[in-house]
Amino acid sequence: MRPEAGQVLHFSEDPTIELFVPHVAATARETEAYVWAVGPDRAPDYWFPRQCPRAMAWVRPGTSEEDRARIIGAGGGNRVHVIEYTWWNAMQTTTLYAYRLPAAPFRPIDDTDEPPAVVATEPVRPLGPAEPVGNLIDCHAAAGIQLRLLTNLWPFWTEVITTTVGFSAIRLRNAHPSPS
Repeated sequence: MRPEAGQVLHFSEDPTIELFVPHVAATARETEAYVWAVGPDRAPDYWFPRQCPRAMAWVRPGTSEEDRARIIGAGGGNRVHVIEYTWWNAMQTTTLYAYRLPAAPFRPIDDTDEPPAVVATEPVRPLGPAEPVGNLIDCHAAAGIQLRLLTNLWPFWTEVITTTVGFSAIRLRNAHPSPS
């Protein structure tokens, strides 16, 4: 599930949202109220149950062959998403929805080369009803994204942040404690 031209997506387990109103999330680092969404490149970051901790890595310009082999791995395509085994059942059973939103009111959250999201500071009405995303595992497979299961995310995350691959993590506070 990815947005079409002129659209961004918001993913939710709630299929009844009629208007997205800017707010400050309880866990946000930002103090300004936003409506959050993602474009096509970051949509796969949200093909998970909302509270599922995940670490993601991808090949980008400048990624060394050594890091690609070590982090992404042989036969893994250009991207890997990592979750803990305890979330596997939720990956199989959670119903996730995507809301298509008009892209015009949104801007990148930061000025990096790979902004993790886009934000709006005004209320945004979806372009239509929520759409079921479908089987989350199938979404990863269809996109050629390796989905890796680990007992604990922290060793992977600690390693990936020292490499030349692109990386992001969401909801790490919900991961098992670091073993070190």
